[in-house]
Amino acid sequence: MSPEEIQALIKDVPDFPKPGIVFKDITPLLTNAAAFSAITEYLAERAAAHQPDGILAIESRGFIFGAALAVHAGLPMHLVRKRGKLPRATVSIEYELEYGTDHVEMHADAIEPGGRYLIVDDVIATGGTAGAVAKLVAQQNGVVAACLFVLELGFLDGRSQLDGLLVESLLSV
Repeated sequence: MSPEEIQALIKDVPDFPKPGIVFKDITPLLTNAAAFSAITEYLAERAAAHQPDGILAIESRGFIFGAALAVHAGLPMHLVRKRGKLPRATVSIEYELEYGTDHVEMHADAIEPGGRYLIVDDVIATGGTAGAVAKLVAQQNGVVAACLFVLELGFLDGRSQLDGLLVESLLSV
């Protein structure tokens, strides 16, 4: 399945979650086995090029793509979640949102010093969450090998928040 065929499956939902926003609904990519398989193959191809030691999947749709990639690539996957959702000792970082702040965290033992990690999520919008994860990896003496996304909302320029990290997206709007 081509990237153009995959992109055609994404649905625009006007005024969600609030008036003036056009939400890009990627759930049809999950209900189409050929599309989901093609996305997984793309992510696996890109992952292999970066020789990672593990995957950091961002809550929550990033878990879906990260898990498929982890199985395909034979890599460990670590969860990156909102504060208070992980059961063991964690490391956390606060980051700026358009109106306020938020936190993400991962288990304290997720990052091996010197280890190379892929940050995986479904969509990169403003880049704030992925940028926070990258900083958390650096604080734990790990290396971000690359950031992989299914869809990039290019008009929001999220790449600029990722401080020169390698960013790869299958689709862009």
